[in-house]
This record gives sequence, structure tokens and C-alpha cells, in this order.
Amino acid sequence: MTFPNTGAETAQVRDWVVRTEALRKQFGALTAVHGLDLTIARGEVFGLLGPNGSGKTTTIRMLCGLVLPTSGTATVAGFDITHDAEKVRRRIGYMSQRYGLYDELTVQENLRFYASVYGLVGRAREERLREHVERLGLNARLTQRAGTLSGGWKQRLGLACATAHHPDLVFLDEPTAGVDPAARRTFWETIYDLAKGGTTVLVTTHYMDEAERCQRLAFLSRGHLIGVGTPAEIVQQFGATSVEDVFVMLQKRDEQSVAS
Repeated sequence: MTFPNTGAETAQVRDWVVRTEALRKQFGALTAVHGLDLTIARGEVFGLLGPNGSGKTTTIRMLCGLVLPTSGTATVAGFDITHDAEKVRRRIGYMSQRYGLYDELTVQENLRFYASVYGLVGRAREERLREHVERLGLNARLTQRAGTLSGGWKQRLGLACATAHHPDLVFLDEPTAGVDPAARRTFWETIYDLAKGGTTVLVTTHYMDEAERCQRLAFLSRGHLIGVGTPAEIVQQFGATSVEDVFVMLQKRDEQSVAS
């Protein structure tokens, strides 16, 4: 399947939603992230990949304003993650693989709740949700309890809740784990619709076919940024035949490093 281009290839002339410079995080003797330099453009679908322990989670927690860096700087949606963490959190959305909806609430009630959490109330909330529900195709399910939805519809509702406040950046952490292929395909179409509307999407995934749908990828290994570019550029950089081969190679290398 070919996904539409949102224009992120012209990122050099657009504003950066994420910019990090020498970003570093140390936990005691362990350095989880080593001097990360990274830029992600508005409306870009960006994949952050790497084996377990590569530094992905720590990087995301810093970008969300949840963990302070040991050194270096980073801005998200124009706000410094160290000094303006609360402002950062109001401009981002987050969706994890763990189901975070309220089963006993309807689709509409879940949306209203999360929109309120992100600061939307009253008429502004209702107008935003009306448009959002239409875009994500949830109209016919507004009165259905979230707990009765299929896996694919739960994922779509989760994404709707994470983006109810129209964030500059949304983090999708293994968003389609346990979802069937047809639902995953629809989910990715929705991701690109959001990107076309100006929302930057940062994805972590262990599905390499999904990674190849990102416009650009960054590979982390033992806390180091070791490759960044389009999927084709990543494959070329590592002399591999596919993004999956790159991932497997890094995982084996990291496992051997720990064993030794």
C-alpha cells in the first residue's frame, strides 16, 4: 500500500516540532541516552526504533516532560522540556499499547473526558470533538460503550482521545499491538490523515512493515543514535536488504554486547 506524502521531505523549510541537541540522560552509572541530536518536522510521520534497552522509552519520557535530562537541550512544539514541561504536556498526546479507555463509558463520554483532561471545555470542546469524530469515522459509535468495541475500534478511539485537543505532537507507543492486519491498515490511514492536518506523529513499533510506512526513521542502539533517514536510506546506510534486517542485526549485536 502506498501512503500519501504529507510534505515532510521539505522539512528544512518548515518548523521543527521536536529539536534535541546533545540530549543525555544518566541513571547512576548507566547512560540511557548519549548526546541525542534529532529534529522532527511538523506533519511528519516519524519512527523511533531500536531493540529493548536502546533508549527509546527514556527519550520519549524526556520529550514528554516527564523525565529531566542530565544534560543537553530539547524543545517540543517550541517549549523547552526542562523549563516549560507543563506547556509541553499540553501540546502533546500519548497513546500506548496498553488499553487506556474506560470500558463503562461510551465513545462520546471517553472523548469528552480526555478532551477535558487536556484543557478543552464547553463550546470549544464540543466543536472540536464534532470535527474530530467526523474525521475519524466514529459518528455511528458515539453511544456504544468502549468495552464492547472490537480491538481495531478501541485503537481508533484511543487515537481519537490522544488527539482530541489537536496536539502538535502525538506519541504512539506500539499502538497496533494485538490488532488484526485490516485494522492496522485502517489505523495507519488515519495516522496519515492526522499528519496532513499538521499533527506530527512519533511512532515506536516492533512491526517492521509499519516502520517502513514512516517517512523517516531513527535507530537507537544502547542509547546512541546510529542511523536516521527514510526507510530506503536506513537500509542503504546499514548495507541491509530491509528495515527488518537492520533491526535484527542491531538486536543481535546488543545481545552479544550484554553477554560479553
